[in-house]
Amino acid sequence: MKVIIHDMEDMNFNKMFEENMLRDDKEIKIISNNGKIKGCIGCFCCWTKTPGVCILKDEYNNIGEILSKANEVIIISKCIYGSYSPFVKNILDRSIPYLLPFFKIQNKEIHHKIRYKNRFNLKVYFYGENITEEEKDTAKKLIKANKLNINFDKHDILFRIPEEL
Repeated sequence: MKVIIHDMEDMNFNKMFEENMLRDDKEIKIISNNGKIKGCIGCFCCWTKTPGVCILKDEYNNIGEILSKANEVIIISKCIYGSYSPFVKNILDRSIPYLLPFFKIQNKEIHHKIRYKNRFNLKVYFYGENITEEEKDTAKKLIKANKLNINFDKHDILFRIPEEL
């Protein structure tokens, strides 16, 4: 399954991608800002009380399970100071149930163990006007850290949205 997380206006997203991608691929889960997502409260219940499931009752409480079925995750986000938009950042925060609360040492760094055996590829497309070289450098470091922390197979990053995904 392909998972697309984006912060674009739905009208713009549909106009850009419907013809190229969405009609033929039934195995796509689109996560977009419908204004109904709650912010992560850092309670860690997704690790302790309800392992793998966020206790916040909205349509985003199973992000970990969704990622466990993905073979590719595409993130489309406005680049804000070399990072994700608030909506995309919140989705990533809410995906913490994908991980276990236990640690492992990898490359002399401490990382969480993975709850699911599934690994997926990550593609990140940042957009925005006048993205500076410093912001690009920060974003590249962020995505590299995300790759290690969430255990992606490989990653790609572009600072524009390609015409076809």
